[in-house]
Amino acid sequence: MMDNKGQISAEFLFLIGVMILIVMISIVYIAQEQELNQAMASARNGVSEGLAASSGIYPEDTYGEYSTSKTSLMYPYSVEIINISYTDLGYDNNYDKKRIQFMVYAKTSDKFKADELVSIGDRINYNLRKSIALGFNTTQSTNNLYNPVFSPHYVYTTANVKWS
Repeated sequence: MMDNKGQISAEFLFLIGVMILIVMISIVYIAQEQELNQAMASARNGVSEGLAASSGIYPEDTYGEYSTSKTSLMYPYSVEIINISYTDLGYDNNYDKKRIQFMVYAKTSDKFKADELVSIGDRINYNLRKSIALGFNTTQSTNNLYNPVFSPHYVYTTANVKWS
């Protein structure tokens, strides 16, 4: 009659141990998902900044080219973002992290030339990567083009913007 003396059964201790194990495994999974969610939120902010005319800061030679021969690129108001997604490209041995590639889908009602669409896409992708670098405070770990960008468990790149 040991039950009356306050002793805990082995089954109860086993149940508590399994619960602790499940919680610990869940925390690891949730932390990685939170990191990807933060990257996606930063990417969305960066794409918005890339389209905003007020954030169009260019090197002097690019500004000169845009202001003389590509004036429509200075304020691309007709560009609309359709979707932003990412693809897990697997483990990258060079960086010892998982590689994630962002893809932006956009459309425009104006008739831009192919090279103008590339320029707009480059600006969108640059600001996307920059925003992720700022979000994870990893600007010192990347180059001036923020390509690639890092977080604790992932390395991020961008594919060319898909235009429809």
